[in-house]
Amino acid sequence: MSYLLAIDQGTSSSRAVVYDDALQSLASAQQEFPQIYPQPGWVEHDPEAIWESVRHVTRQCVDELGASGFAGIGITNQRETTMIWSRESGACVHNAIVWQDRRTADLCERLRSDGAGQVVVDKTGLRLDPYFSATKIAWLLQNVPGVRDDANAGKLAFGTVDTFLLWRMTGGRVHATDATNASRTMLFNIHTQDWDDELLQLFDVPRELLPDVYDCAAEFGVCDADAIGIEAPVLGIAGDQQAALIGQAGFEQGMTKSTYGTGCFVIANTGSNALTSQNQLLTTIASRLDGEVTYGLEGSVFVAGSAVQWLRDGLKIIDSASETEAIAAQTGIVEDVHVVPAFAGLGAPYWDAHARGAILGLTRGSGRDEIVTATLQAIAYQTHDLIAAMSDDGVLPSVIRVDGGMVANEWFLQFLADILAITVERPANVESTVLGAAYLAGLKAGVIASTSDISGMWQRERLFEPGMSRERREELLAGWSAAVARVRTDT
Repeated sequence: MSYLLAIDQGTSSSRAVVYDDALQSLASAQQEFPQIYPQPGWVEHDPEAIWESVRHVTRQCVDELGASGFAGIGITNQRETTMIWSRESGACVHNAIVWQDRRTADLCERLRSDGAGQVVVDKTGLRLDPYFSATKIAWLLQNVPGVRDDANAGKLAFGTVDTFLLWRMTGGRVHATDATNASRTMLFNIHTQDWDDELLQLFDVPRELLPDVYDCAAEFGVCDADAIGIEAPVLGIAGDQQAALIGQAGFEQGMTKSTYGTGCFVIANTGSNALTSQNQLLTTIASRLDGEVTYGLEGSVFVAGSAVQWLRDGLKIIDSASETEAIAAQTGIVEDVHVVPAFAGLGAPYWDAHARGAILGLTRGSGRDEIVTATLQAIAYQTHDLIAAMSDDGVLPSVIRVDGGMVANEWFLQFLADILAITVERPANVESTVLGAAYLAGLKAGVIASTSDISGMWQRERLFEPGMSRERREELLAGWSAAVARVRTDT
C-alpha cells in the first residue's frame, strides 16, 4: 500500500491527513495556533508556531501509521500570507504578515492614484489591494532594519506559507512555489507565467528574493526524515482555494465551488480563458498541470467562518459553532437586524480596505439569537454578492459545490440555496482542501492516473434546492445592500 500525506496549513490551524492509495483517510490530526493582532487592522502569525504546528500534526499521523510506505506529500496553504527569512539560518526576519492584514492600505491607495491599478489587473488579474503579497513584501523591506540591504545582497528568501514549509522540510535545499500561489503575490504575470520585471520595479522587490515556480503537481524536493518524521518526495502544492476546487473535481469549464473556512472564496473554472472581470472579481490560476494553465474567476470574502468564531471568542454568546444551526432554525430568518462582518475591510466585489464591521437595526427586543442568525445570513449574502458579480461577467453556475467547516450547518446551506436561487451540493467529503493536496501528490506519484479518475471519485452527500420566492429574496437582499452601504467608506 502507498500512503499519501496531505498538509493543510490554514489561517487558524494546521492539519495533516494520511490517505491510502484509494484516497481513503487513514489518520488525521489538527492543531490551532495563535493569532497576533499588533494593532487594529494588522494580523500576524509567528512563523515558528506555524512550523511547529505542522511538525506536530504530521508526526502524530506518522507515529500512528509508521514512517514507511509514503509515495508522496501534498501541501496546501493559506494564500498571500508573507514571510521573509535568512537563507543561512532559516529564521524569519519578522512575523508572517497574514492575508487579512490591512497595514498597506495607504500604499495601495497611493499606487492606485499614480495609475498603477490597471497595470496590476492586466498582468496579474488581481486588484491593487493589501490582501496580496506584494505590498506586504514592500512593507517588510522598508520597515524592518537591515532587510532591504540583505535582500539586495541575495541573503534573504521570500515565500508564501507553502514555500516556507518546503524550505524547512527540505533542510533549505529548495526555494520554490507553485503557479497558484505565485499568482496571488501580485508579482507574477499570469499570461507569461513568470515573475514580471515591471511589477518588481513597481513594488521595489528584488528578484533575488523570489522562489522558482513549478506546476501544481511536480517534483518539488525530498522531505528530510528529521523534519516531519518521514523521508518522502513533495509532489503537490496549491493554494488552499485552488486545492479545494481540485478536491471538488472542478476540472470542467463552468464548475464552481464555494469554500467556507476563515473566509468565503468562490472560484469558477474558466478553462484556458483568463476572463477579465468587469465587476472587480479576480482572475487567477486555478491550476497548472503538465504545463497547461487553467484559469479561474474568483470572489474573495475576508470574513466567513471567522465571524462565527467571533461570536464564540469575541462576543462569547455561543460556546461552539455547532450551536448556531439550532439557534437559527428556532429563530427563523431575521429581517431587521444585519451583521456586516467587515472586520478586515470588504473584499470582492467592493474592495473597501477601510470598511469596518457593524451590527445594524438593533432594538430592545434584539438579542443573542438574532445576532447569531444575522451573522449566518451575512455570510450567505456575501456569497450572493460574489455570484451576482460573476453572473454579470457571464459566468452563472447552475450548481455550486460547497466545502469547509461551515457546511455542516444545514440551516445555513438551505438559506444559501434560497438566497442564491442556485442548487447547492455538499460532497461526502467536505474537507476538499486537504483532499485536493492529496490528489495533486497522487497524480505525480502515479497513484492516480488522471484528473478523470478524480472526477469519478467525487460523491455528493446532500443536495439543497432553492425554495424562496423571488419577491422574498429581493426584499432580503435590499436590506442587506442598505446595511453594506452604511459601512462603506468609498461611496
